[in-house]
Amino acid sequence: MGEAAATGRLVWVLTGPTGTGKSDWALRAAQRHPIEIVSVDSAMVYRGLDIGTAKPPRALRELIPHHLIDICEATERYSAGRFVADATARIIEIHARGHIPLLVGGTFLYLRALVSGLARLPQASVELRRELTERAARIGWAALHEELGRLDPEAAKRIHPNDPQRIQRALEVCLTTGRRISELQRTSPSALAPYRLRRWALVPADRAVLHARLEERFNAMMANGFLGEVESLYRRGDLDPDFPAIRAVGYRQLWAHLAGAASLAEAVKRGIAATRQLAKRQLTWIRADATLEHVNPHAPRAFEDWNLQLASELCTLGR
Repeated sequence: MGEAAATGRLVWVLTGPTGTGKSDWALRAAQRHPIEIVSVDSAMVYRGLDIGTAKPPRALRELIPHHLIDICEATERYSAGRFVADATARIIEIHARGHIPLLVGGTFLYLRALVSGLARLPQASVELRRELTERAARIGWAALHEELGRLDPEAAKRIHPNDPQRIQRALEVCLTTGRRISELQRTSPSALAPYRLRRWALVPADRAVLHARLEERFNAMMANGFLGEVESLYRRGDLDPDFPAIRAVGYRQLWAHLAGAASLAEAVKRGIAATRQLAKRQLTWIRADATLEHVNPHAPRAFEDWNLQLASELCTLGR
């Protein structure tokens, strides 16, 4: 069997909450195995969002192949559907080079769409979307989230009450088709069906340790120029808080400070709180997915033991 044909059976996934060291583990693994890294991060796709997304330095990305980073302008709206198309194309290209794609990141909406399939949903209705936006302005997105809970409890449980874009889309599908978006999403084919898939999640045993690490990392980002990065985006004049790029954790809180809605100290406090909330939501996704293999990144020899699993996978291919 040829090298490309052998590796072409494998797709690896490394996920977990923000701040657990996924990128570091991926880089270390890529130094030992024929790996190319495919980012699964809804913020890293945007050019100009570097410090706040903990994006690997460009020099490192040139040394070790990374994909789906810096592929959009901040004014664009990247989607799960586009991610599935982009990731599938990169997986095919990586296998053609005789390498193994390692998908790394914590955007679980993207991962689920890739692994479980992307439903064929109806086209967006401009009129209905306008109506929902107007209703949200009157009664608030929390009320629309409650309405979604009555129409599609499974989707409402998965979607955060402060996520207007996904609340709007789920309601739109229900009202347009008479079917639940959660039901439609379960009936679509997986783009990864042809491959042998291994999926690991870095899950710290101690939540307090993760919370402390997230606060330290946010403060380090601030010291490294995060506010200046957001200010550069703010001063462009073609962005506002409704763009998905600016809604990214940390960016929207510092944007509010620059807009005069919060002091810098309050914005930092809110940014840290939002980061912890993101980690909590990611852990909820992980607990709901029984197919993920949990790894405590703080356990002794955690990386070394995981690396042995990768080596064992390669041995089955005769590498």
